Amino acid sequence: MPLNLYLQGIPMRFGLCCIFVAEPVSFRTTTAKALSALTRREALARVAGICLHNAVNLLQAVRTCQRLGIGAFRITSPLFPRMTHPQVGYRLEDLPEAEAITSHLEATRTFALEHDIRLSFHPDQFVVLSSPHAHVVESSVRELVYQAFLADMVGADVINIHAGGAYNDKTAALKRLASVIRGLPENVASRLTLENDDVTYTVRDLLPTCADLGLPLVYDVHHHRCNPDGMDEAEATGLASATWKGREQYCHLSSPQGGWQGNPRPHADYIDPADVPACWVGRPVTVDVEAKAKELAVVRLMAHLEGRPA
Repeated sequence: MPLNLYLQGIPMRFGLCCIFVAEPVSFRTTTAKALSALTRREALARVAGICLHNAVNLLQAVRTCQRLGIGAFRITSPLFPRMTHPQVGYRLEDLPEAEAITSHLEATRTFALEHDIRLSFHPDQFVVLSSPHAHVVESSVRELVYQAFLADMVGADVINIHAGGAYNDKTAALKRLASVIRGLPENVASRLTLENDDVTYTVRDLLPTCADLGLPLVYDVHHHRCNPDGMDEAEATGLASATWKGREQYCHLSSPQGGWQGNPRPHADYIDPADVPACWVGRPVTVDVEAKAKELAVVRLMAHLEGRPA
């Protein structure tokens, strides 16, 4: 793709996923085992300290994105670690640092809004709404409710999930998925998006479900290249774009660690600019860069596309 094409249209908004590798921004977590070894009061004090640290660093993260010219940030799922755990879970109001935590999340929301930093969530792989197992669905819904609670506080507009496994019957699995989604709280359902994956569900598989439920489809071009469905990238991008109904489209981009000749699924440290679909140029689209070098990869890609030194 010629570099000057990027400058001829509307620049894409590039997003950073969850963590930094060079900037002084960090997020902490803990385990249920560690918390269960403490008294309830001690456990709440422990998670309060972690949550406050994470809230402070989330504000720093969006400020750093703004400084680097990065237009979107995917928030790490365990921002409030183990909040939904059945034994050691907690509510924000249970924490002794609740007021300070809330203040920093509100400041994050304000800063992101003022500087047009788009925020999103992408729950971990254990969130599977199509599972035939009730306990898996129940824990998945709890996680989505938790992430919607955080999204409300910071102003995130997307909670993106995969469709899950096929369980030997894609049609039945997608029907279960749709049934669960129809029962979700509004603040979850209004943010929910579906993403094509690199093994099971293609863009073609998910478009009918997205149309039926009014859900946007997050188009992952790397997954599409690994798990093709007969559509070319321009067609898939356009059909996915139509599901956003006037909202800014979300896409994912990555390059294969070992090149396209071997196993292309593992992500590389950086993005090969040749992997940016030409059909994305000039589109008002958010592109999450899924690369191991994190902010270094995003900054290098933007510099390359703008024709300046990285």
